[in-house]
Amino acid sequence: MKKHLALFALPLVLATAASAATLEFYVGAYTKPGGNRGIERGSLDTTTGDIKLLGLAAETKNPSFLAVHPGGKFLYAAIEDSGGAVGAFTVEKDGTLRHLNNESAKGSGNCHVFVEPGGRAVLAANYNSGSIAALPIRDDGSVVPASSFVQHTGTGPNAARQKGPHAHSIYVNGAFAYACDLGTDDIFIYRFDAAKGTLAPNDPPSGKVPPGSGPRHLAFHPKGGFAYVCDEMTSSITALTHDAAKGTLTAIQTVSTLPADAPDAGKNSTAEIFCHPNGKFVYVSNRGHNSIAVFAIAEDGKVTLVQNAPANVKIPRGFAISPDGGWLVAAGQDSNSLASHKIDPATGKLTPAGKVDGVGAPVCVVFAAAK
Repeated sequence: MKKHLALFALPLVLATAASAATLEFYVGAYTKPGGNRGIERGSLDTTTGDIKLLGLAAETKNPSFLAVHPGGKFLYAAIEDSGGAVGAFTVEKDGTLRHLNNESAKGSGNCHVFVEPGGRAVLAANYNSGSIAALPIRDDGSVVPASSFVQHTGTGPNAARQKGPHAHSIYVNGAFAYACDLGTDDIFIYRFDAAKGTLAPNDPPSGKVPPGSGPRHLAFHPKGGFAYVCDEMTSSITALTHDAAKGTLTAIQTVSTLPADAPDAGKNSTAEIFCHPNGKFVYVSNRGHNSIAVFAIAEDGKVTLVQNAPANVKIPRGFAISPDGGWLVAAGQDSNSLASHKIDPATGKLTPAGKVDGVGAPVCVVFAAAK
C-alpha cells in the first residue's frame, strides 16, 4: 500500500525527554535499498524548535506506523510488508531500539498499531485485507499471536477505492475499540476486553461518516464527549458526539480541511489528525495542498477552520504534537524531511520553526514517555 492516498496513516513517533528543553522522537518510514533502513531517531529543541537527526534506532523493513507503550519501555511498529506484521522493540537507555519479535497482524497491509492504555495488548489495522487484530503483550514487551481477529465486510459508493473494506486505523477508548474503515465509510465499534484481548461487535456496530468520505484516522477529545475523523477521500473532517458508556459515535458536522480557493482540491487527501492536549483545537494534515489545517473546537464539539498553515514539507503524511502542546512536528514523505511548528496556545495557529532533510520517506512521528 505504498501510495499517498493509502493509510497512519503512517505515523511519526516522538520519544523521551533528553533534557528539560529537548525531546527525542522516533520516525516511522518506508524503507528501500540505498534509502531509509528502518526506524530513525531525532530530537526537538523546545526552546528554538530546531530538529536534529540522531541516527538509526533499529533496522527493520517498512515500519510505517509506530506506537509507544504507556510505560515508555517498549515500542511497536506496523511492519507494512508482504503478509503484514506487528514488530516489538525494547527502548534501550541510549534511545536505540532492540528488536524483540514480530507476529502476524493476521492480514495484508498492516498500516496502523495502537497500544491499549493498560499496556496489555497492541491492536493492528490491515488496510489491504480490511481486517483488525489484537495481540497480547508479554511482560518483556514482546507480542504473542493474535488473541482476536475480525474481518470487516462492506463497500462504499466510490467504485475505484471502495470495492471492499480497508481498515485504516484502530484505537482504544475506555471499554471500546474503534476502527476506521476507508472502504465502507464506517468507524467500526467493538467491546474490547483488555485482559482477554478479545473484540466483540458493539450495538450499534459502527458510527458513519458521509458516503464516499473514506475515514482514515480518529482523534478523541481529551475531555470526552466528542471525536473527530479525517476523511481521506473528500479532504474533510467529521465531528462526532461520543457516548463513552455506550461506545457510540454520531456525526454532527463535516467540513472541508482546505481553503475555499485551494487549487487542485481533488488531488488532495488528508492523512493524520490529533486534538491539542488542551481540547481547544484539532489538527489535520493535507497531502497535496501540503498544509496543516487548524480547527477551533466549540463547546458543542463543532469545529471552525482558523488556519491552513504551510507544512513546510511535501506530502505531510504523519505528525505529532509534543506532550506539553507547544510544538507540532510534521513528516514529509516526498520531501524526505521533518519540520517543526510552534503552536500558539491562545489561537492554535502554527508558526514555522525548524526543518531537517535527509530522513527517507518519513510517514509517522510519535513522542515517547519522558525519562
